Amino acid sequence: MSDELKKGLEGVLVAESELSYIDGDAGELVYRGYTIDDLARDASFEEVLYLLWHGHLPDGEELAAFEDEMRVERELDDDVLALVENLAAQDENPMAALRTAVSALSAYDSDAGAEPTDRDANLRKGRRITAKIPTIIAAFTRLRDGQDPVAPREDLGHAENFLYMLNGEEPDEVLAETFDMALVLHADHGLNASTFSSMVVSSTLADLHSAIPAGIGALSGSLHGGANQDVMEALLELDDSGKEPVEWAKDKLEAGERVPGFGHRVYDVKDPRAKILGAKSKELAAAAGESKWYDYSTTIEAYIAEEKGLAPNVDFYSASTYYQMGIPIDAYTPIFAMSRVAGWIAHVLEQYEDNRLIRPRARYVGEKDLPFPALDER
Repeated sequence: MSDELKKGLEGVLVAESELSYIDGDAGELVYRGYTIDDLARDASFEEVLYLLWHGHLPDGEELAAFEDEMRVERELDDDVLALVENLAAQDENPMAALRTAVSALSAYDSDAGAEPTDRDANLRKGRRITAKIPTIIAAFTRLRDGQDPVAPREDLGHAENFLYMLNGEEPDEVLAETFDMALVLHADHGLNASTFSSMVVSSTLADLHSAIPAGIGALSGSLHGGANQDVMEALLELDDSGKEPVEWAKDKLEAGERVPGFGHRVYDVKDPRAKILGAKSKELAAAAGESKWYDYSTTIEAYIAEEKGLAPNVDFYSASTYYQMGIPIDAYTPIFAMSRVAGWIAHVLEQYEDNRLIRPRARYVGEKDLPFPALDER
């Protein structure tokens, strides 16, 4: 066994996976052999779910059946909805509320008693969890803002239905397609912190309702999913400052602060998802006749690239994209979870298929051979 220390497990291979491939030097992302560019352009989120969970793109009949199976699982049990209402009344953090509500779903899942490695049961549980997360997020957001929750509809797609539940009206085609594409882009990304957290939990043979809340908890941190909220708050700070974008960014750097949304543990070049979302942000700006947020972003991107040699990650452009869609800022990270649950479930299914308990070791650097003092000598 090597004694070389790898802080953060950087560069350490711990598993083999057929799910997603990342080339950090070339800026490429692939789900099961399909490039993210092709999937973002041509596939719905439901198709990507099916691809990740079943190993192939669905044909028309398979997709229709899968969509129907997802649509009928959107409603929340009354007790879960009451829990969400109580959490909103306490002004709970949205990610904490989501984590708690998803954990509570197990009490009302007919497959909760199945063996943790039962693949068919896990696919059914996965569909229920994935279908209900948008309902939880939308209900919590509305209840917290003093509005009644909007019941899900079975005649709308996954992305379209979420925007309907969130805003109380059907989104136009551009918004629905943009949001669906954002879900596709965030669906999986190798062994990121939240995915690995779900895998660690499932490696103990804990069930899916334990593994997914672990992923939500890991995603909530500002160094992972919380970064998209940080980006939009920074852009709003810039807007309020009255400064030009370059001046604002320069002041940040000179003060020893970081501009959120730049750099990535895996990519040495621009995140391919940032390229796609950047183009979509530009389209939304043109459609709305307001290019301020897009202009801020591109100007800051050019400056940071020149000064620091850093490229934007997916959070940098997802922030302004969601903001232009009228989505509350503190819902950005829960929406990330709404998408990434696709990958969490897929990786957990893979873990169960060839399981070995994940149990790394730490090098002890503390003191040794200390004499044990009596209580009155301490």
